[in-house]
Amino acid sequence: MEAKDINFAAMPQIAVNVVTKPAEFFKKMPKTGGFLEPLIFAAIMGFITGIIHFIINILGLSYIEREFMGSVGLVIFLPLAAVVGSFVGAAIIYVIWKLMGSEENYETSYRCAAYLMALAPIVAIIGIIPYVGGLINMAIYVYYIVIASTQVHNIASQKAWLVFGIIGAIFALIGITAEYKARNMFPTAEQYRRTADEINKQYQQHLEEARKEAARNR
Repeated sequence: MEAKDINFAAMPQIAVNVVTKPAEFFKKMPKTGGFLEPLIFAAIMGFITGIIHFIINILGLSYIEREFMGSVGLVIFLPLAAVVGSFVGAAIIYVIWKLMGSEENYETSYRCAAYLMALAPIVAIIGIIPYVGGLINMAIYVYYIVIASTQVHNIASQKAWLVFGIIGAIFALIGITAEYKARNMFPTAEQYRRTADEINKQYQQHLEEARKEAARNR
C-alpha cells in the first residue's frame, strides 16, 4: 500500500470504532495489508496524545514539572515514540501470543498493536488522576488486549484474561511505584532549586557589596 492509497479521512472513525466497538473492530480487522496504514494511524494518535499532554502540562495538572519548551517537545516526541513503540510493543506481544498458541504472523500482531494506539489519548487524560488513573489505564489496556487476543488470534478468553491479567498486575505495581517515587522526588528537586537560587542571590549580593567597598577604597 502506498501513502496515496491511505484513507486519512477514515482514521477518526477507526479510532472511534476501536474504542467503542473493539470486538467488532478486531473481528473485522484485515490481518494483512502492509504496515504503512497502521503505522500512520499510530503516529497520528501519538501526535494527538502529545497535544493532550501539552495542555495537561500547561494547566499544571501533571505531577512531572516541565517548562514550556519541554511541553512543546512532547508534541514532537510522542508521534515518534508511538511509531517506535508500536513496533517494539508488537514484537513483545507477538511472542506472548505465539506462546499462547496464536498462528498469526508479526504483521497481524503489529496491526493490533498499532490500532490499540487509539487508547493513548484517553489514558493520557485518565492518567491525571493520582495513582488510581494508572490502575484504570492498565485495566483498560488489559481489556482491549484480551479482546484482540480472542477476536484476532483465536485465544480462549479465560487463558487471555489469566495471562494478560497477571502481566497487567505486574505493570500496574511497577507504575504505581514509579509514580510514587516521581511525586516525592520533584518536591525535593524543587527545594534544591530554591536553595540554589537563594545561595546564588546571596553570592550576588556579597559580590556587589565587595565591589562597592573596593570602589570606596580607591
